[in-house]
Amino acid sequence: MKKIGIIGAMDVEVNLLLEKIQKDGGYKKTEAGSLAFYEGNLCGCSVVIVKSGIGKVNAALCAQRLIIQFGVDCIINSGIAGCMAKGLGVFDFAVSTEAVYHDVDVTTWGYKCGQIPQMKTSVFEADKKLIDFAKSAFEKSELAAKHKIMLGRIASGDQFICDPALKALIKERMNPICVEMEGAAIAHACWLNGIPFVILRCISDMADDSQECTYEFNEKAAAEESSCMLMEMLKEMSA
Repeated sequence: MKKIGIIGAMDVEVNLLLEKIQKDGGYKKTEAGSLAFYEGNLCGCSVVIVKSGIGKVNAALCAQRLIIQFGVDCIINSGIAGCMAKGLGVFDFAVSTEAVYHDVDVTTWGYKCGQIPQMKTSVFEADKKLIDFAKSAFEKSELAAKHKIMLGRIASGDQFICDPALKALIKERMNPICVEMEGAAIAHACWLNGIPFVILRCISDMADDSQECTYEFNEKAAAEESSCMLMEMLKEMSA
């Protein structure tokens, strides 16, 4: 990949990456669309790092600008997520094989939950090469000694999931390995533009215990673990 777009939704999801890119030679900062884009070299790869802001619209607009204005060849969405799959715990990793929306509901008109009317697909498949890079990087890194990784469907919606009943409903309808608030929108934009993508998330909470304090405690640590995993992936891609 010649140029890699990296999107995190919050400061905590990009801060470590920006610190590293500064050490790796600095960056060029461009402000556009109320966003700040940082171009430089990270772990041997040419990258553009940006904080999109939280939620699907912010994420999609950010991805579109990365594609059109900065000409990225692929996009990696890095950050934190709530766990949905058995076998994953806090600080483990989730890598998308595909992305869907869990909050799109036009079932009244005969569509499946998550299906977007009049679109060819509502299941956005991640790039197999990027998935392989993520898996290989994890297996070769020190992260594998203390964490697990799972590949599967990631579901996005404009909701922070902390209700057991809602979690059960999403699992029944969509069967994702984790939930978050941006990935499917980024995947959607990439699909429309023919750009490869993958979502890489570190689990920050179990999405069902209503313990906001637990989430806040884990947020920074999980975001930093996700950034470390992303940098291992970039090393693998540049090898």
